[in-house]
Amino acid sequence: MSMNMGGRARDALKTRRRFMERLRGLGVNDPKVLKAFATVPRHLFMSEALRDRAYKETPIPIGEGQTISAPGVVANMTMALELTGTERVLEIGTGSGYQAAILGLLASHVVSIERIPKLATRARSALDQFGITNVTLFLGDGTLGRPDLAPYDRIVVTAGGPEVPRVLLDQLAPDGMLVGPFGPRRAQKLTRYWRGKKAGSFRREVIGECDFVDLIGQNGWRG
Repeated sequence: MSMNMGGRARDALKTRRRFMERLRGLGVNDPKVLKAFATVPRHLFMSEALRDRAYKETPIPIGEGQTISAPGVVANMTMALELTGTERVLEIGTGSGYQAAILGLLASHVVSIERIPKLATRARSALDQFGITNVTLFLGDGTLGRPDLAPYDRIVVTAGGPEVPRVLLDQLAPDGMLVGPFGPRRAQKLTRYWRGKKAGSFRREVIGECDFVDLIGQNGWRG
């Protein structure tokens, strides 16, 4: 039995090493982000039946018509946020909770909103199991944000909407940043917005093309 356990440990180590090499190959070069991805056990945030695919570069179903994005996508979105460790972050779309766990290691506090009760419950369980204590999870319409807890230094939207909800931009702190996929279904662009110090001033940058599940809600797609 000890030899078998030793073999499993070696296999797990090899898998994790390949995982990190793949992320570097996809352009993930921020040491803090790489450390967070090496720390968070991605398999913990998906069903046991699919855990053998946890460290492959592919989106994986998590139920309720939703997916956990490919690791490289999550990593590049995280890197685009340029976190220093002091930020308050709003996440729109908790999903599996994996992105929230990564953010929890890289930011001061994370507020995450999920619209599907079953996913919210599973995500909270996984976060608790991993020991993440600085993520506050709410059930509701993420396209409305949480104005009662604003402003946020960073906002990340993990589902694709027709356009960026203005109500989310308004919840950014001055010099704050929002990253998310926006545009037509199946033809979105991952976009970064900065809020200026002057009221109502924003700067926009397209990072690249992407394809996310729909952002459902009052300020997104209507189901």
